[in-house]
Amino acid sequence: MSADVSELLGRCTFPPAGTAVDCAVSGGPDSLALLVLAVEAGCRVTAWHVDHGLRAGSAGEAEVVARAAARWGAGFETLAAHCEPGPNLEARARAARYRVLPGGVLTGHTADDQAETVLLNLIRGAGLDGLGGIGPASRPLLRLRRRETHALCQALALDPVHDPSNLDPAHRRNRIRHELLPLLCDVAERDVVPVITRNAAMLRAARDLLDELAGPIDPTDAKELAGAPGLLAQVALRRWIQRETGADHPPDAAAIERVLAVVRNEARSAEIGGGWRVVRSSQRLGLQR
Repeated sequence: MSADVSELLGRCTFPPAGTAVDCAVSGGPDSLALLVLAVEAGCRVTAWHVDHGLRAGSAGEAEVVARAAARWGAGFETLAAHCEPGPNLEARARAARYRVLPGGVLTGHTADDQAETVLLNLIRGAGLDGLGGIGPASRPLLRLRRRETHALCQALALDPVHDPSNLDPAHRRNRIRHELLPLLCDVAERDVVPVITRNAAMLRAARDLLDELAGPIDPTDAKELAGAPGLLAQVALRRWIQRETGADHPPDAAAIERVLAVVRNEARSAEIGGGWRVVRSSQRLGLQR
C-alpha cells in the first residue's frame, strides 16, 4: 500500500478488514476511488453498477467498473433501473438506484458532495434534518475531497467515466457546484467546504439531541404536546408523521404549524401532504389518508 493510499484510508470510515461490503460504483472517479480504497482497507468487496439507460454507451460504463473490479480482485454485479428523461431526473434516478441496490450499500460521497447538499437543502428551506446534510453511515469517503479521489484515479491510471449531466446547469446541484461554491470561496477568501461540513456535523448532533429529548413525548396526546417546549413538540410530531406515513422526508414547517393548530384545538384537522391529514378526536391525534 502506498503512503498516499494509506493517508487517504486514515480519513475513511470503512468497516474492519475482512468485512463483506457492497459498493455502488458508477464508474466515476469518486466511486472508483471507493472501490479501490474499500479493497485496500481489507474488505471483501462487490462492486454494483446500475444502468439507468439514459445515455448511449452505458454498457461501456459497466465495462469500466468490471475491469476495475477485476484488477482489484473485487466481485462485480450489474443491474438495470431505467429512468425516463424529464423533470426531477436526479432524484428519480437516485430513488431507482436504491430500489435495486443491496441494503447498506456504500457510496462514494465526499466532503464536496456534503457541502453541495447542505447548500441545496438551505435554499430549499430545509430545517435541521436538511442542514445536517448526509449522514456518515454507508459513506466512508465523507472526509475526503473530490480532488483527492480524482488524483487517486490518475495515480492508478484509472480512466473514469465522465457523466456529461454533471455539467448541465439545468440541474440545481451543478449550479451550486460550479457557480455558488466557487463564489462563496472567493467572497470568504478561503475554502468554505470544511466550514460547511463542520457546521453540518454540529447540526446533526443538535438534531440527534433534540430527537432524544423529544423521545418521551407522546405525539398523539394533544395535551402533552401543548405542554411540551415548542421545539420538542415539533420534533416529536415530525418523527411520528414521517414514521407512520413512511415518507422519505419529514413534513415541512408549514405542515407542522397546521398540526399545532389542531393540537391547540383551533382546527379539527390539518392536511400534511402526500395524501395524509392529522385529525383530532378528544385529546388524541391520528393520521388519515
